[in-house]
Amino acid sequence: MNIVLLSGGSGKRLWPLSNDIRSKQFIKLFKTETGDYESMVQRVYRQIKKVDADATVTIATAKTQVSAIRNQLGDSVGISVEPCRRDTFPAIALATAYLVDVQGVDPEESVVVCPVDPYVNEDYFEALKGLSDQADKGEANLVLMGIEPTYPSEKYGYIIPGSADQTASVKTFKEKPTADVAAQYIAQGALWNGGVFAYKLKYVLKRAHELIDFTDYQDLFAKYDTLTKISFDYAVVEKEEKIQVQRFAGQWMDLGTWNTLTEAMEEHVIGKGVLNDVCENVHIVNEMDVPILAMGLHDVVISASPEGILVSDKEQSSYIKPYVDKFVQQTMFAEKSWGSFRVLDVEERSMTIKVTLNPGHSMNYHSHQYRDEVWVVISGEGRTVVDGMEQKVSAGDVITMQAGCRHTVFADTELKLIEVQLGQNIHVGDKKKYELEL
Repeated sequence: MNIVLLSGGSGKRLWPLSNDIRSKQFIKLFKTETGDYESMVQRVYRQIKKVDADATVTIATAKTQVSAIRNQLGDSVGISVEPCRRDTFPAIALATAYLVDVQGVDPEESVVVCPVDPYVNEDYFEALKGLSDQADKGEANLVLMGIEPTYPSEKYGYIIPGSADQTASVKTFKEKPTADVAAQYIAQGALWNGGVFAYKLKYVLKRAHELIDFTDYQDLFAKYDTLTKISFDYAVVEKEEKIQVQRFAGQWMDLGTWNTLTEAMEEHVIGKGVLNDVCENVHIVNEMDVPILAMGLHDVVISASPEGILVSDKEQSSYIKPYVDKFVQQTMFAEKSWGSFRVLDVEERSMTIKVTLNPGHSMNYHSHQYRDEVWVVISGEGRTVVDGMEQKVSAGDVITMQAGCRHTVFADTELKLIEVQLGQNIHVGDKKKYELEL
C-alpha cells in the first residue's frame, strides 16, 4: 500500500505547545505501552506499519517540518517537500510526481491520501487498504472515504452517496453547513468528508498535466511558487464524474483544538501538575520544570511551555487563534533532524539555549558574522570541530567561538550543552554553512 500523509499548518489552536516550527502533529501527548509519549505523526506511522509492514509512506509537507519528521521518524519515510504553500492540489500533484519520478513507483499503482493527524484505531488503516484495493479495480477514478457521522457537525463537508451500499457512487457534495442543515443531510444518509481518498497515480498525473504546464517532478518543483493556490476538492474531486465513496464507521477524531485533544488524552496531567479532588474535567499539559496546581476548576485546560501559558475554558479554547496570531516572539523550542533546542533566556545582547544532540548526529558546519558563541558541555561525549581543528569533549568542557569562526559538534552519545550567544545582532538568519573535510 502506498500512502501520502498531508502534513501542514502550524496548528496555533494548540498554543503554547505548537508554534510556527512545531506543528500540532509533532507534540508528544499520547502514552505508549512502554510508558513513553508519542506524537500524532508517530502514532499514525506506527499504526500504518502494524497493519501493513510493507507500506510505502510519503509525507507531503513544508520544508520547515522536515527536521521534525526526521527527528521523530528517522529516514524510513519519503518526504515530498513543498517549496512554499500552494494548497492541497499542488501539494498532492507534487507528491504524486515524487512517487513516480523519484521513488520509481509504477503509475498503474494506487495511492491513498489522508491527513497526518487523525486520532483513529487500526480499523481505520484496514479501511485505507480497502480504499486502495477499490481504486485498483478501476471502477472509479477516485474512491473517497465517507465517515459515518456521530453528530451534526458544522466543521466538515458532507458526501451524499447514491445508495446505502458499503461502496457507492457519489451523488453530490455539500459544503460545511449549519448544525440544522447538517442534521438534514445526515437524515439523507450523508457522510463526513474527512479528506481521505485513493486513486491510481496515473490519474492525478494526467489531471496535473492538464492543469499545469510541467514535464516531471523536478520541473514541477522548480516552478512550484508560480502555481495557483487551489484545493484538491475544487480542482479534481468536484469535477470528477467517475467517483465512489466507501463507508467507515470506526472511531475518527480531528484533534485540532484543545477541546477535542483532551477528549483523546488518557491522562489528566502530563508533566508536573496536581489537581485537587474538586476539579472536574480539567487537563494539565506542562512542559516546564515547575509545578502547576489547579484547585476547584471545571472544564478547563491548562498548558505551559517556553512559548507561554494557556488557562482556558475548554469550549473557549477553540477560539484562541486570533489572539495567538498577535504574539510576536522568539521560537523557544524546536526539534531538528539532529536533536532539539530550548531557549532558556533572552537578553538584549545575549541568548542562552539548551541543546540536545542525538547519538551519531551533528550540527551543520557553520559560522556567524555578528555573534560570538560559548558551548558548555553538561552531559555526554562528543567531538567539536572549530576552524578545522577536532577535539573530544565531555561534561565540564567549555568551547569558545568568535564571530566568523567555523564550528560544529558531533554527538558520540546523547550530548547536552548550554549555548550562550553574545552579540549586538542575534538573529536566526545569521548563519553561513560550509562543507566539512576532516
